[in-house]
This record gives sequence, C-alpha cells and structure tokens, in this order.
Amino acid sequence: MSDALSYRPKTGEIPTTPGVYRFRDATGRILYVGKAKNLRARLSNYFAPLHSLHERTRRMVTTATGVEWTVVGTEVEALQLEWMWINEFDPPFNVQFKDDKSYPYLAVTLADEAPRALVTRTEGIKGARYFGPYPKVWAVHETIELMLKAFPIRTCNTANYKRAMQSGKPCFAGQIGRCFGPCSGLVSMEDHRAIVNEFVSFMSSHDKKLINELTQEMKDAAAAQQYEIAAKRRDQVRALNAVLEKSAVVLRDNVDIDLFAIEQDELAAAVQLFIVRGGRIRGVRGWMVDKELDVTTSELIDSMMRTAYNADALPPREIVLPELPDDAEALETWLAERAGRKVRLVAAQRGEKAALLVTAGNNAKQALMLYKTRRSSDFVARSKALEDIQDALEMPAAPLRMECYDVSHLSGTNIVASMVVFEDGLPRKDEYRRFNIPESTDDTDSIYQILSRRLAYLKPDSFPANAAGPALNAAADGDQNDVAQVEQKRAKFKYQPNLLIVDGGQPQVAAAKRALAESGVTGIQLCGIAKRLEEIWLPDSDYPVILPRNSDALFLIQRIRDEAHRFAITHQRIRRRKDISSILAEIAGLGPARVKVLLQHFGSVSRLKVASAAEIADVRGIGPVLAESIHAHLRA
Repeated sequence: MSDALSYRPKTGEIPTTPGVYRFRDATGRILYVGKAKNLRARLSNYFAPLHSLHERTRRMVTTATGVEWTVVGTEVEALQLEWMWINEFDPPFNVQFKDDKSYPYLAVTLADEAPRALVTRTEGIKGARYFGPYPKVWAVHETIELMLKAFPIRTCNTANYKRAMQSGKPCFAGQIGRCFGPCSGLVSMEDHRAIVNEFVSFMSSHDKKLINELTQEMKDAAAAQQYEIAAKRRDQVRALNAVLEKSAVVLRDNVDIDLFAIEQDELAAAVQLFIVRGGRIRGVRGWMVDKELDVTTSELIDSMMRTAYNADALPPREIVLPELPDDAEALETWLAERAGRKVRLVAAQRGEKAALLVTAGNNAKQALMLYKTRRSSDFVARSKALEDIQDALEMPAAPLRMECYDVSHLSGTNIVASMVVFEDGLPRKDEYRRFNIPESTDDTDSIYQILSRRLAYLKPDSFPANAAGPALNAAADGDQNDVAQVEQKRAKFKYQPNLLIVDGGQPQVAAAKRALAESGVTGIQLCGIAKRLEEIWLPDSDYPVILPRNSDALFLIQRIRDEAHRFAITHQRIRRRKDISSILAEIAGLGPARVKVLLQHFGSVSRLKVASAAEIADVRGIGPVLAESIHAHLRA
C-alpha cells in the first residue's frame, strides 16, 4: 500500500485558522467530521505515513477519497458547526453515543392548562420540566407518591382530564384519591398552579426552607387547637423528609453540579453522568460508545457534552470532568451560550468532588464490563464471532474451545501465568488454571514453559497409570489429596483446544509455536493478540490479521485476553501478599493482625521496607522494640 493518498491537499493550501473538516468517500458520503483550532496542523496528522497511523485512522483515510474544510472565526464557532454537521450527517467514524434508555424521568407538564406529574422515558415534551433521570421506574413512582402527599397535583392523563371537566365529575383517579387536579372540584386553576409551582420548586432545589415553614405551621395549628390542619402539615413534612432521605447526600446543600466519568478501552467507552442538585444525587445517566477511531479522552468529552446538553437539557453552573479537554475555554463559551449564564468546567483533583468522581468511575467501569459481557454472551453474536474468527484465521472449523495464556510478574519476581478457557464463546471457570514459574529469562521464555507443560497433557502417553504425570503447578482451589479428584482434573486438562491464544505479538507467538512443535501435538491453531492496536498475529506471518473494530469476533478475543490478564494478576498479587506475610510472620511477636495493620498503614510492601524503625514504631500496636526487630529483619 502506497503511503501517498491521492487526494492529499498541498500543505500550503490548508489554512492555519480555526475550522471544521470533513472526509468523504467515493459516493460523497461524509465519513468523519472534526474541528480544529489550526486546520493545517490538525489535518497533517491524518496524512502522516500510513504505517505510523493507528489502524482505525488508517482505515478511515484510505476509505475516504477526499477532504474538505470550512473556515470559521473562532473555536466556539467551530464547535457549534461540528456539532450541527455530526447531527445532520451521522458520520460512521465519529463517536456515536448509545443512550441507555432504561432511565425514566419525572416530568411536570407546565404548558398544560392544569399541569400534571407523570413518569416518562420520552424527552422533549413541549413545556415540560424534567427531573431525573432515575435509576428505576419504581423510584419515580415512589417519589411521586411521596410528593403528592405534600403537594397534591393532577396525575390523570389528558383524555380523562377533559372528560372529567366536561362532565363535571372527577376522573377515576380523583375518585379514589389519586388525582388532585381542578376536575376534582377541590381546587381552582389558580390554586392548583400555585401548588404545582411549589412542587417544581422543591424538586428543583430540595430546599429545606419549605420543610421548616411547614413545621412552623404545624406547631402554630397545634397551638391553636386546629388539629386537622396540624396533622396535614405533619404528613407533608414527613413526605418531604422522606424524599430528601431517598436522595443520596454527597456534597454540601448549596452544590449544583453535573459530574462525568469515563471508562474506556481500545474498542468501547462507558460514560456515567451524576446529576447533583442541592448536594444530592438527583439522577444518573449512562451512555455507551463503540470507538471506531482512536479518539482521545478530550475528544470523547467534546462528544459527550453535545450528547448530554441537547435542545432540552441545560448545563448547571459547574461541570466536573475526569480531565479538562484541549478546547475547554471554547466549550465553556458554547455551554454558557446555551445556558444563558457562565458555565465552568473543572477537573476534580482532591476533596469531596474527586471522591464522587471515583464513585462515578466505578459505575462506568461496571457499565463497560457489563456491556462487553452481554455482547459476547449473546447467542447470535457469539455464533457470528466464532464464524468470523474461523474465517479470519483460516481455520478448518469454528474454535469451539479456546485457551488463552498470560504472564504476570513484579520486576521479574513472583512470576505466574494463567490459562483461561472459553467454550462456545463462554468462560469455563472450572477449567481455569494458574501456573507458578520458578525461573524465567523473559516473557517469551515463560510462555514457552507454560505451554510446554500444558501441551504435555495432550500426549496419549502423558498419564501412565503408575506415574504422576508432568509437574504442573496449577494452584487450584485447595489441595487435591483425593486421587480420584486429581485424575478427574487431569482428564479435564487433556481436552484439546481448537485455538491457543497468547497475550502478545510476534515474539510471544514464536515462543508458543516452538512449544507446540516440540510437543508433537497437531490440529491446534495458534495466534497472539497485541495490546496496542488489538492486532492478531499468526505464526511466521509478517503482517497481522486486522479484525473490524466493532466486530463481535474482536470483542470475544479481547474479552478472553482480558480475562486471562485478570486471572494472572490476581494470582500474582495473592502470592506477593503471602510472601511478605510469611517473611513478617518469622518475627517473634508479630502475628497476622499486626501484619495486617502494618500493611494498611504503609500501603505497600516497598514503603514498609524503606521505612525507618521510628516510623514503624508509630504504627498502632507496634512498640519501639518490635519496630527495631521488624526493621532489622527486613533489612537483612
């Protein structure tokens, strides 16, 4: 493939001003829309030598047949124009957020003659005021139930309301005490509107001032022996307090922010939005995105802002992000224009907002894991993935049993490896194995060792009746003293895989090929997956196999690789903890409880080793004499 793209414009032809650029294919379809502060500097990145480009970017520029640009005055104008064109043309290589539709809203139809409260998943109801989103539908119904006790407003639908107003009889919901609109005859239009305004005001701010006022009215009514009014105010106070208690308090009462967290890998990203009003998490919203191009966190944030603050959603005064985008100032200006007031973007580094950002990040991590698990577990997607892997690797049959291997160590010590098994595209955790490697020169040598040991079990004569078999340290759960159980495990270990996957590129695949050749076992396909570009390497191949970025096949291979890495690193950490615990246990007077306290205090073994005797003595339960013993023992 030539490095020269026929449609590449001359460098001098590209302006150095802000603007928006578009890549098109042969049919004229827009493939990608981007913005730039300096068009020449930005576009030159796409026309670098093809071999130096990321695979996804290379695929986009080679698919395109032309590029064009539009010059604008400022970065803000570029941001606005980019947003408009992305919505209009829906380019396939731009970030496409998939909104999680499981989140319902509480809406109040302020534009209606008699506004009502309803549960809806539909955004954009004209004149409606939205609250949420809520994590579950029952949470919205529960909130409405409590709020109606304090602010009885209409809940019936439009048809029932019109019928009741025409007939002069309350709707069915009103007859059973579930609707308190003007059709009930208990309130006038003006009084109902006033109650609705109080409903909206409290839901917007969760201000305790109203609760204090109602509490005072309850006391005054009780003092005047107006017990029915006092009981009504008491019920209202209880209902409002219940609403407040069901909103998680995370920040100070005067804090109104939107907080975003992003968790991503090479193929997908998960976004979590925490909506905090009055110091409470009022709603949670999530998006998933399949990353077609190698986009940065800054570019993801730009796209995320456009998705979050559409025509019906206005930003608060402060937005907390995992990091500030490159065009933070322009983005603040664009958001301020939408909100009609100043909007500030901040990257929380410490304090309560940073702690909340960690929580949102954990939610995003779980969302990404769940998305990948569900996608790879779907039967249709799984079957298609196995067929695509078969075609891509030119296998005679689909890889119904795949085994993946990964090596983990700490600066060359505590070397361990893992083997994970997927059958029919699903994990078989009962057949996972862990390996301890006493000595190794590097990762390739470790791969060769573990595969040699594993492949020995596939030989017909590997289990003589009176022999122990190859020395495999599988670190299974518990000691298997029962001979029958041992033989059962060995029998499972002899199942031959269709595909062996190693975590790594050409060197790791070469080491695995050597082990496979020396074992004499045939009928097994071998490949490696390189982390940086998610490339699939075959033995003796100068070029990798590139699977489509959004394909189920690549998702499945990536998942089995990630599972092998997780399994290996978990075992390596357990061994490390056992090693330091056994070393410290040799010290007289130092039991498991004190070892735990020491490790919690210093945070890591390396910090404990470099600590002085005086610093160790400062730990709760460790005196000067014991501290000297610990210090001397670790130094020795």
